[in-house]
Amino acid sequence: MERPRKNWRLIAAITGAAMLGFIVSHRFATRAPEPPPAPPATAVSVPAVRPVFSLADTAGKVRSITEWDGRSLMVNFWATWCPPCRREIPLLNALQREHAGAGFQVIGVAVDLRESVLGYLKKTPVDYPVLIGEQDGLDAAKAFGVATTGFPFTIFTDRAGNIVTVFVGELHREEAGVILRAVLDINAGHTTLAQARPRIEEQLDAIRRSNRPRG
Repeated sequence: MERPRKNWRLIAAITGAAMLGFIVSHRFATRAPEPPPAPPATAVSVPAVRPVFSLADTAGKVRSITEWDGRSLMVNFWATWCPPCRREIPLLNALQREHAGAGFQVIGVAVDLRESVLGYLKKTPVDYPVLIGEQDGLDAAKAFGVATTGFPFTIFTDRAGNIVTVFVGELHREEAGVILRAVLDINAGHTTLAQARPRIEEQLDAIRRSNRPRG
């Protein structure tokens, strides 16, 4: 596990590791193997609708999440010191390019020191808005019902702002495809949230089982 070099109060708030899991309204899978196994966590209640929060972007402008009302969101919580968070960025860039025309928007929320994020982004291209916050970034995570914070995790919403699922851990293309197809079906009226959620869980479980080491 890598740790930031300063601001130990922030470190204390976000201890866990890059892949710490938590319990939400239903189980969410990560790609196996991901040692160590996620420890038990306090039960949380994910809100039905995306909460409203505001954070400064990379230019220092305070932006509200409501700016993207009417779009299906992928809100990715990450930190510069988190290896799986850094590995996700190329995929998130690709998802933004590929799905923007269908009304999707990726938003990064960096829960980290501002200077660390700005320095990292000078070397790493990101094709979507990045909002930055330390304690206020943690507060944004808590607004989504995340009681124990580990990074990365990504919240997916439909275009009406309903939270479809929370994916904990490093997102991969196959997993993203499962969730995005479900969101598209919800947006088109082909399925409901209640029908989509167990289907997402079932398909993510199948991916996890197929990637489990044998022997």
